[in-house]
Amino acid sequence: MLFLLQDGITNGAIYALLGLALVLVFAVTRVILIPQGEFVTYGALSYAMLATGQVPGTARLAVAMGLVAFALDLFFARNALHARLVIRSVALNIAFPVALLGLIYALVGPGTPIAVNIALALLIVAAIGLFLYRIAFQPIAHTSVLVLLIASVGCHLALQGLGLVFFGAEGLRAPALSNAAVTAGPLRFTGQSLAVYGLTIGFIVALWLFFGYTKTGKALRATAVNRLGARLVGIRTTLSGQIAFLLASVIGAISGILIVPITTLYYDTGFLIGLKGFIAAIIGGLVSYPLTAVAAIVVGIVEAFSSFYASNFKEVIVFTLILPVLVLRSLAAPEVEEEKD
Repeated sequence: MLFLLQDGITNGAIYALLGLALVLVFAVTRVILIPQGEFVTYGALSYAMLATGQVPGTARLAVAMGLVAFALDLFFARNALHARLVIRSVALNIAFPVALLGLIYALVGPGTPIAVNIALALLIVAAIGLFLYRIAFQPIAHTSVLVLLIASVGCHLALQGLGLVFFGAEGLRAPALSNAAVTAGPLRFTGQSLAVYGLTIGFIVALWLFFGYTKTGKALRATAVNRLGARLVGIRTTLSGQIAFLLASVIGAISGILIVPITTLYYDTGFLIGLKGFIAAIIGGLVSYPLTAVAAIVVGIVEAFSSFYASNFKEVIVFTLILPVLVLRSLAAPEVEEEKD
């Protein structure tokens, strides 16, 4: 039982990170971020390819997406173009991804330190997340949640297909962050599992400090409460959406980097992992960070025990957790008459 609890808490810590990212993005932008799993895959497999001395296709994808984002900036600002806007757009959408690609070509190799490979993988996925919001979601930010969900599903399918092109159908693994190990009674904690616990706790504390004590974090909270009201008091809701996607992509990439030394990941593995984080986010009502973190630990423990006692039905049991929550929330929610056009 102790071994299963240890395994479940380790997995639950990963799901907690993904659940927090999903809650963050939905609260600020109203987007149910289905591609969160692709951020996991892209971060993990980009790191794995960099560790073998190869340049991942995701770096070139970031350059291509940056060019598209630059073209969109020029198109939407065509009636009010000025030098400052163009320079800022060139710096963010073209210079940054091109410089990143050049840096990767300069540094990549079998002897590159693990910390450098991790930093490069995080920068790649961060750029993709930033440009994804600019290309797919910013132009339709004021539409309904259903339209945003459809766009999110489309982005997931596109990114998953590109993942097959970049990484192939074969799975990849990467070197562990640390080979250290600590023994506590019958349990043995590897350096990788300790890194999972430490980073999860660190991210939760950092997000709490960010949203509670920084001006940017309070602006994100204001955008989540009332997007129109935030705009009326001078908060740039577009920038809030970009920051939310940037944080979500970095959290997803870190989750993938923590997972890939433990198990082999494939181009489509991230979707299933992201769904389990989504279950935790739903249990948290897509609004509560602490409840999402607790729910993620529960999901991880249920998955661990299910894989031991009923491995054939592991996924069914895990996804069934969402049903009683939905029923209870529907019974507790007040009845609302459907609006007529």
